[in-house]
Amino acid sequence: MKVFCTRVLLLLAIPVIVVIAGFFWLCSTGLNARDMPGSLETRLAITLQRLAIPRAERELSNPMQATPELLVEARRHFADHCASCHGNDGSGATEMGQKLYPRVPDMRLPQTQNLSDGEIYYIIENGVRFTGMPAWGAGGTNDHDTWHLVLFIRHLPKLTEEDLQDMKEHNPRSPADIKEEERENEFLNEPSDPHKPSHPN
Repeated sequence: MKVFCTRVLLLLAIPVIVVIAGFFWLCSTGLNARDMPGSLETRLAITLQRLAIPRAERELSNPMQATPELLVEARRHFADHCASCHGNDGSGATEMGQKLYPRVPDMRLPQTQNLSDGEIYYIIENGVRFTGMPAWGAGGTNDHDTWHLVLFIRHLPKLTEEDLQDMKEHNPRSPADIKEEERENEFLNEPSDPHKPSHPN
């Protein structure tokens, strides 16, 4: 009986020790988002994220097929809604993406590409707590736009320069960008004065 009680006390002590160690770690490192997450923290976060996705959702298969027309639609949707954090190429190498904690992943790499269709769908629809990834969907399993994005994410490693150029045309623009473009167009479309010398003496 004494051995059993000792084992129970030890098992109860482990979570308390982990919490205390975590508290001291936070106090010593702070809660800033400038540092890169360590390898242990990254592995733990990836494991918890996968465990947090219900098995039925993980096992879903994409009901859509990747046609050229559908990929164009999904590519433009991604450019308009996702690229500000993820980049047009999915690398995450954007100002926003690199200032989040944890950093936005490079979705061309195995960390994302090895996820099941259902896992990618679930992450887009429901977001990921304690990261910058918001929940974009209504939470169901039949959002066609989200399934299209899953197809496009699978296609990220194969993007061409033409694809990327097309995406630039569909990236959101700030009011300042729009105003600057209007000024440039006004300047370019301004009629030239025929009496004005083209070369000053």
